[in-house]
This record gives sequence, structure tokens and C-alpha cells, in this order.
Amino acid sequence: QVQLVESGGGLVQAGGSLRLSCAASGRTFSSYAMGWFRQAPGKEREFVARIDWSGRSTFYADSVKGRFTISRDNAKRTVYLQMNSLKPEDTAVYYCASDRTRYSGSSSSTEDEYDYWGQGTQVTVSS
Repeated sequence: QVQLVESGGGLVQAGGSLRLSCAASGRTFSSYAMGWFRQAPGKEREFVARIDWSGRSTFYADSVKGRFTISRDNAKRTVYLQMNSLKPEDTAVYYCASDRTRYSGSSSSTEDEYDYWGQGTQVTVSS
């Protein structure tokens, strides 16, 4: 069983920064790609960013490209999402997720790629 625990959410003013963390346990963290998704009130959950198992390849939604950075520390079994230049439209619950396939080379942004999800952390950006 895999457990993913997000932290680092909070309230920030527009233009500010936050760093989200997602600590993983339960299987070989370094073998699986990780992703971040978000869900705003009244909207469907959407892809934010993905990092491959090695940390060498990253993928971003167009809406966050250039502002957000995904990274991972396999020794700490943790994936991060550095969010800069935050906008009110970034307000959402942010979820991390673990890819279902070891050593996946996919760049897919679909939820079907992932089999374990965290409980989410709230990010609120005030204008």
C-alpha cells in the first residue's frame, strides 16, 4: 500500500510563492513517475506537472509553465512543487499522485496514469 501525504499549502497573496511537498511511503519511490494535479471549486481536477522516475524529465500544463517547478528527492522519497508568481486562478486543492507503471517514460497528463493519490492540500491565492 502506498501512502502520499501533501503539505505546504496555505494562503498567499497574488505574486507570492509556495512550495508544496509530497512524502511517499510503501513502495520503491525512485521507480515511479510522480504528478501534481489540482481541483478548483466547481471544476474538474486538472493536470499541473509531472516528473519522471529519474527526475530528468518534467512536463507542465501550459497554465503553469514558467511559474511552477516540479522536482524530486528520491533519497527523501519526496516530490515538490515550487509555485511562483501565483495568481488567484491557481486557487485549488493540490494533489500528488504516483504513476502506476515502474520506469514509465510517458509524458501523459491523464489521471489514468496514476494509481495512488494523496489527500490534497489547499492553496488559496488572494488578489
